[in-house]
Amino acid sequence: MKLLLRKDIPKLGLCGDVVDVSTGYARNYLLPHHLALEPTKSNLKAIEKDKIVAAQERERIRGVLRQTASRLAGAEVTIAAACTPDGHLYGSVGPREISHALMEEGHSVHADQVKMSHNLKEVGSTEVPIVLADDIRATVKVWVVAEKRAGEFEPEPAKEGGTDVPGSNPDAQPSDAVGTAN
Repeated sequence: MKLLLRKDIPKLGLCGDVVDVSTGYARNYLLPHHLALEPTKSNLKAIEKDKIVAAQERERIRGVLRQTASRLAGAEVTIAAACTPDGHLYGSVGPREISHALMEEGHSVHADQVKMSHNLKEVGSTEVPIVLADDIRATVKVWVVAEKRAGEFEPEPAKEGGTDVPGSNPDAQPSDAVGTAN
């Protein structure tokens, strides 16, 4: 069945395109949701305004995606994961974990935009491509580090010139004390 699209539909067509779809898809989804019309001469003329609005919306979205790609350029995220002493992860780090880490850094990236040939299964760093649109891409560096367990204790290096105990500095002013409110 041939229909005239009123809105952009991913993997089907853009607003104003005449597409050939199955009768069931047309009757059960496209027509009831007012996403398509029959391709008559009057409908072809009436759709011109919708085509302009859809083109403006596509350009606005592309602008946002370009800004996102420029912010992502050179971005790095660190993901802590449980691993063996050799550095092999017990699980793996995939698109979902990378997307979550990027979102925590303030980037708007969904898991389906993270394109990886395989999940990360070892500690280290990897360049991961982010595909925001067909021609808008970015690359982020993902660091996978060993997760610290609750029972592990790593002594911190001592600071130069004394102890790390708060309040033990005799030269400290009262306003430098930890826990005082100003």
